[in-house]
Amino acid sequence: MKKVMRKRLKEDEFVSTLTKIFNFGKKRIKELSIGVGAVIVILLVFLIANAIKAQSVKKDSRLLADILEISNQLETDPGKLAELEALAGNGKFSRIGYLKLASYWIGQGDGEKAKSYLERMPDSRKDTTYYQGKDMLAQIYIGNSEFDKAIAIYQSIEDEAPKDYPLDAVLFNKAEAYEGKGELDSALELYKRVRDEYSQTFYGMDASQKVSELEEKK
Repeated sequence: MKKVMRKRLKEDEFVSTLTKIFNFGKKRIKELSIGVGAVIVILLVFLIANAIKAQSVKKDSRLLADILEISNQLETDPGKLAELEALAGNGKFSRIGYLKLASYWIGQGDGEKAKSYLERMPDSRKDTTYYQGKDMLAQIYIGNSEFDKAIAIYQSIEDEAPKDYPLDAVLFNKAEAYEGKGELDSALELYKRVRDEYSQTFYGMDASQKVSELEEKK
C-alpha cells in the first residue's frame, strides 16, 4: 500500500511539474517568440552586413589591381591614360589613380598636367594616399617657385602630425621651400631640427649637409 502511495505521489509530482512548465511556457510564449525573433533579426543583419562588407572589399581590391596594372602599362601604352582617368576618383583606392596619373605626367615633364590631377584629390580620408598627393603637389609648387603654397601644405601636414607619414621628409621639404624662397634662417632652423631629431634617417643625413652649406653662406 505504501509503495503504491509513494508511486502515486511521484506521479502526481511529475504531472504537477509538467503542468507548471506548460503553464509558464503558455504565459511566456509571446515574450519568448519576440526574443527569438529579435535574435534572428540581429543575426540576419550581422550576416547581411558581413556579406556587403566582403563584397565591398572584393570590389575595392579589384579596382586597386586594375589601377596598378594600367599604371604599369602607361610607359609603353599611353593610350591607357583614358582608362586610368575613368578609374580615378574619390573612393578609398580610386584616389590612387590620381597619384599614378600625376606621377606619369611628372615623368613626362608636364608639372601642370600633374598638378591638375593632384588638385582634384578630395580632402577626405586623410591617410597615406592623401599625404602622398599633398607632398607631390607641394613639390610641384616648389618647382614652379610657388614657395608659399608649398610651405602652407607642409605646415598643414606638420600640424596634423599623421602617424603614417614621415615627418622628417615633411620638415626637410618645408626647409627646401624656405631655402628656395630665400628665407635662409627659417630653412636653417628646420634643417637643424631634422638633423638633430632624425639623425639616422636619409633626410637627417641630408639635413646635416644642408646645415653646413647654409652656415657657410651666412
